[in-house]
Amino acid sequence: MASRNDFKIFRSSAGFGLKALRDFKKGDRLVQYTGPKLTNKQADARPNKYLFRLDDRWTIDGSPRSNLARYINHACAPNAEAVHETDTNRIFIEARKRIRAGEEITYDYGREHFEAYIEPKGCRCAKCRDERGA
Repeated sequence: MASRNDFKIFRSSAGFGLKALRDFKKGDRLVQYTGPKLTNKQADARPNKYLFRLDDRWTIDGSPRSNLARYINHACAPNAEAVHETDTNRIFIEARKRIRAGEEITYDYGREHFEAYIEPKGCRCAKCRDERGA
């Protein structure tokens, strides 16, 4: 897995984002989505946009700033993906394709998150900005 030194947090059109500082190949494990594990009942009582549901019992609260993956933005045509390692119940972000140094790391947050947090304000990913001509 890559180290923190392989990435840079930067200001993006969606707030903060995460850029690669070196090249990655398809399938490379980039970062782990970390934070306190909450029961889904606890998570439902604390609405925040950094909650990552693992299964029908557990959710990761990814809001701590130590969670580097929290800075990865949504994209409708992403270069990475969230992979659930079920035997350890952990989430890793892996490259879906080659990522070059200087590229922003993105993944699809999923329909539920998109409808709740992104769609009401308008998606700001590169694909959607290009389609709007922005």
